[in-house]
Amino acid sequence: MAGDPYQELGVTRGASADEVRKAFRKLAKKHHPDTNPGDKASEEKFKRVSAAFDIVGDPDKRKKFDAGEIDADGRETSRGFGGGGGGGPWGQPGGGWSPRGQAEGPDVDLNDILSEILGRSARGGAQGGQGGGFGGFSQRGADVRAKLEIDLEDTIHGPKKRIAFSDGRTIDVSIPKGAEEGQTLRLKGQGSPGRAGPGDAFIELTIRPHPIFRREGDNLVMDLPVSIPDAILGGKVQAPTPDGPVNVSVPKGGGSSLRLKGRGLSDAKGKRGDLLARIVLMLPEAIDPELEAFAETWRAERPYTPRRR
Repeated sequence: MAGDPYQELGVTRGASADEVRKAFRKLAKKHHPDTNPGDKASEEKFKRVSAAFDIVGDPDKRKKFDAGEIDADGRETSRGFGGGGGGGPWGQPGGGWSPRGQAEGPDVDLNDILSEILGRSARGGAQGGQGGGFGGFSQRGADVRAKLEIDLEDTIHGPKKRIAFSDGRTIDVSIPKGAEEGQTLRLKGQGSPGRAGPGDAFIELTIRPHPIFRREGDNLVMDLPVSIPDAILGGKVQAPTPDGPVNVSVPKGGGSSLRLKGRGLSDAKGKRGDLLARIVLMLPEAIDPELEAFAETWRAERPYTPRRR
């Protein structure tokens, strides 16, 4: 970009970061190609103000530019001529300004500003986001998307999981507690590289079906096999939970289910739901003659009809 980036944005050298941001917002909104389809002059102006903002909107690049260390395209400059203490571009004294924007808030994200202006991602339009940008002007790198399959227990404990992208990179992803099927995680700066910084990575979570537990909101439901003697007389049985097996007391007469408090799923704050264990009566694998005779006598003398409790 040949020219003074301050002039392109219409701001002074002492402009604050907020003033630079506002100037860019105004010009980008006016000249963005999506709002001026087919207007080559506006497209060219948009490229110039975006390139200018890439210099002036970045505190480090701005400091180097005003010190004469880089030019308007961000390239390093030769400083061995002109005598004296080194000068900035266009005869300005090097390092002679004191940018108020240096201490005013976080670094400005060019693409976030464009997203605010257009009400959507500037990389998602028909003309952008493919590495080349508008007419060869590179913006942020493209976003990347991937799917990550996790276990039900991962939504409770929130571990880190490693995922590999098609370009060979691997990163560790922190699974949030209370994660749900289809939830998408955004990892800023983990996308493809670009002139104005890398894009983002979007990771869609899928939860593997569990062989024991079924999800009902923040609660889990499972079947708990219980023998007939334990159901009639009561007793201790071992029950699986997401945190490992525990011993539970089956009341005399069995009942229909047991509630294990705090053994269910986590919400986003880590609070756990409950685990509901539905008691399922299990017959022995082989029915011996004594049990068969007992059942015949019971059916004849004490018939009953099972009902849902």
